[in-house]
Amino acid sequence: MTIQSSCDDIRVLAEAGICTITFNRVAKKNSLTGAMYLALAEILQQAASSTEVRVVLFQGDASVFTAGNDLGDFLHGPQPDDNAPPFQFLQALAAFPKPIVAAVCGPAVGIGTTMLLHCDLVYAGDNAMFSLPFVNLGFCPEGASSLLLPQLMGHQRASEALLLGDPFMAEAALEVGLVNRVVPPTECNTIAQAQAAKLAAKPLASLMASKRLLKSGQMAAVQSRIAEEGRVFADLLQQPAAKEAMQAFMEKRKPNFSGL
Repeated sequence: MTIQSSCDDIRVLAEAGICTITFNRVAKKNSLTGAMYLALAEILQQAASSTEVRVVLFQGDASVFTAGNDLGDFLHGPQPDDNAPPFQFLQALAAFPKPIVAAVCGPAVGIGTTMLLHCDLVYAGDNAMFSLPFVNLGFCPEGASSLLLPQLMGHQRASEALLLGDPFMAEAALEVGLVNRVVPPTECNTIAQAQAAKLAAKPLASLMASKRLLKSGQMAAVQSRIAEEGRVFADLLQQPAAKEAMQAFMEKRKPNFSGL
């Protein structure tokens, strides 16, 4: 089975049991559009049903993983709901039955960080910077991060990340267990590929059973939280604070949330 991408900004290569998905919009800091999210969801569906794919690997460029949602796409796209393309991708990612590896270098903003909560192995370049600026944009957390991040980091650290939106670097991500290893950016994709190859050499049924057991205790809660966050996110996106934040971003000025 050939795995295909319906979007030029998402490259996909399936060989030796590894389906490598590359964010390919470096000129725009790999910011994600609706078309890219739909392509990602479709690729995951194809990879899940393929008898040849044993592992999925996400990667970006040595300078940037992804700047998160393309805000211009949000501003000019159709009114979102909890079935909008980003949430289709997140649901597909959370439910993916095979191992997922990620190689993260440079900025990993918003969904660029929350998607890692659904990956099984994450390798970060020492230039990686993780950021969850949802509140600063008038939004709320997504990707079940309001559930999974406190479990990983503790309530106070998760609150600092989600309420203040302060970025944190690769070593801090390593300390709290968000990433497995910090490596030079020029080696990150290669190391992640090597780890994916180790997984691909193992019995698929055993890998899938082990992943299912690792996640079974909270899978229903994760899927429910993604949907709940999606509904709240879609509502907040129509509120004055989000509109002010996005307009300020487009005008390259600081947003004014007084009275909002």
